[in-house]
Amino acid sequence: MSNPLDAPTFGSLALLIDGQWIYQGSGGAIPVVNPATGGMLGELPMAGDGELDRALEAAERGFRLWRDTAPAERCATILRAAQLIRERKTAIALVMTLEQGKPMRESEAEVVRAAELIEWAAEEGRRTYGTTIPAPPGNRYLTFAEPLGPVAALTPWNFPAVAPARKIGSALAAGCSCILKPSELTPGTAVEMVKAFQDAGLPAGVLNLVFGEPDKVSKHLIASPVIRKVTFTGSVPVGKHLAELAARHMKPCLMELGGHSPTIVFPDVDLDRIAKASATAKFRNSGQVCTSPTRFYVHEDAYEAFTSTLAAAARVLRLGDGRDPATQMGPLASERRVMAMEGLVSEAAAAGASTLAGGSRVQQAGHFFQPTVLGDVPTTARVMFEEPFGPVAACRRFSSIDEVLQQANSLPYGLAAYLFTGSIHTANTVSRGLQCGIVGVNSFSGSNPETPFGGVKDSGYGREGGTEGVRSYMTTKFIVEGSL
Repeated sequence: MSNPLDAPTFGSLALLIDGQWIYQGSGGAIPVVNPATGGMLGELPMAGDGELDRALEAAERGFRLWRDTAPAERCATILRAAQLIRERKTAIALVMTLEQGKPMRESEAEVVRAAELIEWAAEEGRRTYGTTIPAPPGNRYLTFAEPLGPVAALTPWNFPAVAPARKIGSALAAGCSCILKPSELTPGTAVEMVKAFQDAGLPAGVLNLVFGEPDKVSKHLIASPVIRKVTFTGSVPVGKHLAELAARHMKPCLMELGGHSPTIVFPDVDLDRIAKASATAKFRNSGQVCTSPTRFYVHEDAYEAFTSTLAAAARVLRLGDGRDPATQMGPLASERRVMAMEGLVSEAAAAGASTLAGGSRVQQAGHFFQPTVLGDVPTTARVMFEEPFGPVAACRRFSSIDEVLQQANSLPYGLAAYLFTGSIHTANTVSRGLQCGIVGVNSFSGSNPETPFGGVKDSGYGREGGTEGVRSYMTTKFIVEGSL
């Protein structure tokens, strides 16, 4: 059902190429829909080859200008953009809630986090120091960190402000230009983010925004000799495809891909508090988070108490339109995600799992699925080895550290993992034994501006955030000064 309040508060959608907003693309246009109401928010212009070529030309010119801009000046411009994003927090958050579905308080928190990520990168760009290496008399050995060149940045729909912020902030801070291609499901947030950079005085061509048929756009950009770095956040299959395309042209990649985060709970903790915190972490953004806790391994002595509290917390969550202040969990991004949840839950039940909470779609307009807790899920159930990317928590019992580490590490994913214990020895043993890029010990916090973010194995390679995030957009040049 269409909501008449959707479109007037959403704004216009456009491409940005060489500093100019383009409201019609040669690739046609597609509708953008509110997942909570089914209402149409607007039409998104899609780039064709012509617009992509213009964006590449603009990024090439923009890079020559931006790399020769003083780091302090680059920093000041990026910080102005971050300040504008902060000032526009409510307006950007409303656009995000309309097109992505998450509650307004989550959207506002995401906008603030996006600004924080950009601010950190801006300042870190002033600290990309080189080195002087001891050399023979009459010689000097020097290293310099230099920007790689124009970047193709491809971002997903689940965090439409934070994902672009990580890539734009670090790439620009390093001195690179950027072509941003966000998800076509959530274009409005990206438009508002890019407007902030434009209004902050970023030179034309340094940051370009395109939308289009994803595979065609990525193939076109990656094949161009202009692009010198590819950065992608999204699914494992797409990430592998893009990495293969980039490898054909010897282009470095940063791949932040999917996960299936094990959460290990020992009995020597406050089970009630940890279970409630687990519900908050699991059902944030309707479970559509790559670092979401998904596989709960609970010690047999704590299993009943933990799962009963987790299920109770899931059952009382209020679902609805994210604009309603009472809403605690919004819709899924699309009907396809709802169908995916139905398949995972039904297959788990057929394999012998019990449904402790939820388990079905919500019969109302929009793409809603109940917060779901599954108990005693067999390892053969698909939900145990395929990332659900939705509001489904799968629980199993364990009895020993060796057993739980074997199960936690059994998948090709390796993004995040969490463990809860009151024992320093257990915390050290398990955190060192987990095969992943991020480990939360008595914490679900694994993403901060100052810290590296990324995974191992099929969860990708490279790091965003922290010092590593800016450096990933740079290369090291070695210069020898002799005495001839």
